[in-house]
Amino acid sequence: MPEFSVVVPARNEAKFLPGTLRALERQTKAPAEVIVVDNGSRDQTAEIARAWGATVLHCPERGVAPSRQLGLCAARTPWVASTDADSHPVPEWLECLSAAAPGHVALYGPMRFWGVAPLWTQLSGLTYSAFLHVCAALNRPNLGGGNMAYLREAALLAGGYPPVEAHEDVMLGQALTRLGQVAYVRGALVETSARRLEQGLIPFTVQHVRNITGHTRGYFGDDRLPPGE
Repeated sequence: MPEFSVVVPARNEAKFLPGTLRALERQTKAPAEVIVVDNGSRDQTAEIARAWGATVLHCPERGVAPSRQLGLCAARTPWVASTDADSHPVPEWLECLSAAAPGHVALYGPMRFWGVAPLWTQLSGLTYSAFLHVCAALNRPNLGGGNMAYLREAALLAGGYPPVEAHEDVMLGQALTRLGQVAYVRGALVETSARRLEQGLIPFTVQHVRNITGHTRGYFGDDRLPPGE
């Protein structure tokens, strides 16, 4: 079964990152390495990652795309798995991805919110899964950076992550579909923070629709500290 490097971009994620690293520590198939790419954090993100035994890379260029790209280039295994610093892959995440890897260039799986009422957790999972199936039916699979994996060689051949503010993960995923087979892995669930709902459901929905329809500006925002701190 193939080995995986897990890449986690992070900017001011000291509050959430321990939960992500704990989830990776509990994997039934251990990652070969965990790479946390620190994108100019002003909190204890890098120190926390090192304390958990992760490899910490410093990305001087602001943005999630260059952070993901730096992790991709530094990975030492044939396969790279991607998640976010506020996300919790289930224990079987890498095991399910590894089992599905043969014959494919990329993989992706379901997501749902954690930290909300159980009804919202279930509803978010069902809604996102339905969205992914619609995209797949339209022959435009939507690979999100919070839960995707790919052959490192194929990703580099595809040009890696485009240097855009948002939508970089989906753009790479679509490039990978032109190089080989991409598979949806039902058991590879990742639960992600619902913090982007804090400004309200309507603003979240509008911004999310803009991003998934191809707009590469106006990201959700990644600062977790007030200016000047």
